[in-house]
Amino acid sequence: MSFEVHAQGAVHVFDCFSCAIHRMAPICEHCRCRIIGQGVEVEGHWYCGAHCSRAEGKAGIVDRV
Repeated sequence: MSFEVHAQGAVHVFDCFSCAIHRMAPICEHCRCRIIGQGVEVEGHWYCGAHCSRAEGKAGIVDRV
């Protein structure tokens, strides 16, 4: 039982959600972890949270708990 994910003009076929997450989730540009759930995008760069964006010199990003 496979499924398709359509993203940015491409079609990806997966047989499990964990494979889809591994392939499709963005990677934090500071700590290199997969961003599963809410991350932050700052000036075209992806981070797992405000702490990593601040470590890269990006100001004004605040985590909401």
